[in-house]
Amino acid sequence: MEPEQGANEPVALPVGRLQGRQAFVDLVRQALACAARERWAHIVLSDPDFADWPLGERAVVESLQAWAGRGRHIRFMARDFGRLREEHPRLVQWRTTWAHLVEAHACRALSGVDVPSAIWSPGWTMERLDIDRCTVVASTESERRTQLHERLQACWQQGSPSFAATTLGL
Repeated sequence: MEPEQGANEPVALPVGRLQGRQAFVDLVRQALACAARERWAHIVLSDPDFADWPLGERAVVESLQAWAGRGRHIRFMARDFGRLREEHPRLVQWRTTWAHLVEAHACRALSGVDVPSAIWSPGWTMERLDIDRCTVVASTESERRTQLHERLQACWQQGSPSFAATTLGL
């Protein structure tokens, strides 16, 4: 049994290697709930298409809603946002509401494996090393966070704005 956490004590996110789809999905949920609780200023969510992320779940969007506020910034990066738009309508609506906090880039010139499947924050990272087997490494190590941030920045630079908050028709 795990020790109880006090109301003011941060709940530590898991670190180390995790395996399996359920572990990955649970980790995404936990990370975004933690981001809301701890008021992370910056978050990067990156995946080739976000198809198997739980981003459309009510609890995940509620975490993002609780996180959103002054001084916050989130980046979404994907090879393509088509599946995200189709499969996660709650997130699409949230993105519209909080457009001023969100940047999104599509990295269409990269192959799917070149776009990291990851969550980055200044204090904790999660990277899915094998998408098919859902092999995940979560870390608070400065070196791992820096290396992931550099790879995410390199992808970001190769991308272009996408996943607009609104779509204007003629």
